[in-house]
Amino acid sequence: MILSEKAKNICPSLTLAITAKAKQMAKEGLDVISFGAGEPDFNTPKNIREAAVKAIDLGLTRYTPASGITELKQAIIDKFKRDNNLSYTPNQIIISTGAKQCLANVFQAILNPGDEVLIPTPYWVSYPELVRLSDGVPVFVECEAEENFKYTLKALEKAITPKTKSIVINSPNNPTGAIYNKEELLAISEFAKKYNLLIISDEIYEKLTYGHNIHISISSLSEDAYKRTIVINGVSKSYAMTGWRIGYAAGDEDIIKLMSSVQSHTTSNPTSIAQYAALEALTGPQDELCTMVKEFEKRRNYMVSRINSIKNLSCINAQGAFYIMLNISAFYGKEIGGSIINNSTEFADALLSKEKVAVIPGIAFGLDEYVRLSYATSMTQIEVGLNRIESFVSNM
Repeated sequence: MILSEKAKNICPSLTLAITAKAKQMAKEGLDVISFGAGEPDFNTPKNIREAAVKAIDLGLTRYTPASGITELKQAIIDKFKRDNNLSYTPNQIIISTGAKQCLANVFQAILNPGDEVLIPTPYWVSYPELVRLSDGVPVFVECEAEENFKYTLKALEKAITPKTKSIVINSPNNPTGAIYNKEELLAISEFAKKYNLLIISDEIYEKLTYGHNIHISISSLSEDAYKRTIVINGVSKSYAMTGWRIGYAAGDEDIIKLMSSVQSHTTSNPTSIAQYAALEALTGPQDELCTMVKEFEKRRNYMVSRINSIKNLSCINAQGAFYIMLNISAFYGKEIGGSIINNSTEFADALLSKEKVAVIPGIAFGLDEYVRLSYATSMTQIEVGLNRIESFVSNM
């Protein structure tokens, strides 16, 4: 039987695979510490859960417009105005089954076969696969450690070709936690204007910033940037609503219309109940969000300090999101348990086997000298997990 070559060329999500493996090991009674999952360990706030129950009790369980309910669109419009100084109309908003579907929709809406999309390395694992599924070509822009793994104009100019259609920016970034400042965003927006590129701005970690770092939406910097940017966001990370699957996008009305058309033939509307829960998330009290951010910052500070105290280990000090990229290159070529460690996958496999600690190999993000750790887990788990990592590397 001949199956789809395009589908066969798509790599499964390594983050989901490792997280699932860690959960299965835990079910089998093994004491596993997982730094894999990209989801808050907090429960969804009570007022949001109650809004979902109320929606069920009111019978709000039927189809909605494919692109989302009017009330939630208005709440999203208000959020953009309040938080980002951006003005949108309802026809410029689409609500989808998670930010991932928004990204899938936008690539299907803008790409023709062979169109190239600039993606920074390291990157979130699904960007290149979503581009390929839409017949586009991911072009990886090599970002350097000394630049905190962010785009530079020199690297962008090296990657541009006549086939380049769009550029992806993710700030705060998964997996590095890097945040682009205003000057960097202005440079990227001028680059996009110079080459007439669409900007796909993934801002799903917008609320998770630490210290004096702030999030700025590239779309807010100029009229030109506004017109050429599709902003991707959602409630999963900020409100501990990963399983509710609500994301949203805002941008050019014609592109949003095409995204809505694609969605109407794939999933139709996102879950009605989850939409009403998201409405409460955006319009209700924000106290628990603030509590989560403070706790994430506390965990980040501890994790960075602890890692840097371990011999031959170092990490990138994340400015936002809830990930730490751990540099493990000092251990390449060394032996553990009879095996030589040569890459991030072998390191992660050995760590899970020997110490029951799950991390994500950096190769999943295009950065093989690192592994990614999530601090969206309890401080107790972080302390135990890092003790196990120190024990693991001390034997190498």
